[in-house]
Amino acid sequence: MIAEKKSFQSTILAPVFVPAVVVTLLLVVGTIANPELAGELFASTLAWITNTFGWFYMLAVAIFLVFIVSVAASRWGNIKLGPDHAEAQYSFPAWFAMLFSAGYGIALLFFGVAEPVLHFSSPPAGAAETVDAAKQAMQIAFFHWGFHIWAIYGLVGLVLAYFAFRHGLPLSIRSALYPLIGERIYGPLGHIVDVFAILGTLFGIATTLGLSVAQINAGINYLWEGVPISTTVQIIAIAIITAAATVSVVAGLDKGVKNLSILNMVLAVLLMTFVFIVGPSILILETFLQNTGSYLSGIVERTFNLQAYTRSDWIGNWTLFIFGWTIAWAPFVGLFIAKISRGRTIREFVVGVMLVPSLFTFLWFSIFGDTALNLIMNEGVTTLIADVQNDHAVALFKLFDQLPWSFFISLVTVFLIITFFVTSSDSGSLVIDSLASGGVLQTPAWQRVFWAVLEGVVASALLLAGGLNALQTMTIASALPFAIIMLIAMVGMWRALVIEGHRETSLVAHMASNRHMTGSQWRHRLAGIMEFPDREQVAGYIRDKVMAAMREVESEMRERGWEAVATYDDTNIRSHLQVHREGHVDFVYDIRLTEHPMPGFVYAELKRDPDQPDVFYRAEVFLRRGGRSYDVFGYDKDDIIKDILDQFENYLHFLHISPGKLPWDMAEHDEMLDTDNGDTPPPEGKPTTS
Repeated sequence: MIAEKKSFQSTILAPVFVPAVVVTLLLVVGTIANPELAGELFASTLAWITNTFGWFYMLAVAIFLVFIVSVAASRWGNIKLGPDHAEAQYSFPAWFAMLFSAGYGIALLFFGVAEPVLHFSSPPAGAAETVDAAKQAMQIAFFHWGFHIWAIYGLVGLVLAYFAFRHGLPLSIRSALYPLIGERIYGPLGHIVDVFAILGTLFGIATTLGLSVAQINAGINYLWEGVPISTTVQIIAIAIITAAATVSVVAGLDKGVKNLSILNMVLAVLLMTFVFIVGPSILILETFLQNTGSYLSGIVERTFNLQAYTRSDWIGNWTLFIFGWTIAWAPFVGLFIAKISRGRTIREFVVGVMLVPSLFTFLWFSIFGDTALNLIMNEGVTTLIADVQNDHAVALFKLFDQLPWSFFISLVTVFLIITFFVTSSDSGSLVIDSLASGGVLQTPAWQRVFWAVLEGVVASALLLAGGLNALQTMTIASALPFAIIMLIAMVGMWRALVIEGHRETSLVAHMASNRHMTGSQWRHRLAGIMEFPDREQVAGYIRDKVMAAMREVESEMRERGWEAVATYDDTNIRSHLQVHREGHVDFVYDIRLTEHPMPGFVYAELKRDPDQPDVFYRAEVFLRRGGRSYDVFGYDKDDIIKDILDQFENYLHFLHISPGKLPWDMAEHDEMLDTDNGDTPPPEGKPTTS
């Protein structure tokens, strides 16, 4: 009964939830009341932003890309997004499937054929429908959907994951502003930032849902000509997608989003493989390598090419539009990527978020785009150009019309479009609900259902009123302030990483100091290498001898005016010493019971009881940044005190050499970082419970 009551208990943060819902309703009602006026207003706003701040968009995206690659390549790349002992929550294939499906999987289905054909028929420079136009078309597609897009998503995800999992701040957009406004992220300014992120995400998903059903409708019409292309069919499609997203969002992240994402990737790879086999396979491989090389060699020039001398509308209609749309979606995709990336290193994160999706994208455009261009240039299917120009949504289906098994492949594609968008919708609902709850990760199912349904209702209402384009334009315009927020967050993360580097420098001396063993330490170390104690032995040691040593240190520190507290946690079997110094990071020293599999080499010497588990236990040292991966079981009291003082001396060295402090690293976050709650296993084992 208590569990049932808890599942309906609201986690809503009213100062965020109420304004977000009210503004949503007002914008939708206003757009429905006069969609033409709304469209003109938003279009003029977008044109002004594009003409005035186009240079800023391009420069900001270039800075994002350079920063995220530089951080990954530096020594900071080894830092975990979480405590040092945290392990990745998802396998790499599952993680990649989720971030790709939420990121822009559906965009590849829409633009994979349409964009290369459109650039080929109307290039930004040079003659149309030539070999040069074909090369240019593919390089532009690579540029629009390659490293820059994922640098935008990746920067937001990296900043949020770092501050949330490394420093205990809420997993919310407001946390990215901590370096600028400090504790005020928990007040009105933080609420405004999260409301803005919710609106951008909600309208981004709603408008994309409304536009995506056009492609679904086109596919169904292609398969069954009796089904018309109409608003009614599209509303029904929205209802079906919303219902599926509701089921998935109730199932949660692990059962719903993860399984759907894996299904999406399997179907996408099968579809891509089929087109590669029946298409011009050798040409595809050749163009993939050539276009990738051309993309890499020209990435700097294209990044800063604003067509300043020609002043055409092309750059605004394509490059700035796509980059602006991506920045507007960054709160949603970035926060979702952060949510599923706990426990990975910064380098793993950047490689997984940028390199792998970009290479997959290049291969996708090579297979679908170059197959379409080959049909036009070498096989005389020139009608494909007019078909795509008339309706971008039918581009993929018109390509399938020229391939074997077109009906079956088109059917699979319609299903894939639906599942891709279901994944985007339910992951978006999870993110919006988390934002509306102040960063809470576990929220009741009914709240997630509310947001999933609201997305469908907003999309349907705007589709009926003809106001989707107006809201789409508004979403792009909202990218300008968020780009500024991203730059501020980037500077804040750089400062945090610099300070963290000083911390690691102060701690690295510990193992060196351990080499100078005195008294009985060497015998205890030898015993630790050769003996494998059971749970009762190690638990009793931590409870008695370790706590006695910590109590002695606590007493001595208190006499010298330092606020020290030693406690014993019987649930997790750990002795905990914490020293608080006003205005500085607290010193934390833990010795915890950890369980490990028995090494294979011991079985020749030991007669094992087959009824006993093949495990042994260690008394491992943990600091605020996680496990130190060494065992002190067998140390006498003086040896334990020496180890505490060694670590405390390193801590004081960090305070001395650090140019500043991390305000968010204060005591109010210690419990979040230092208490094992089941999702942060220590190295080589797991905390055990009584």
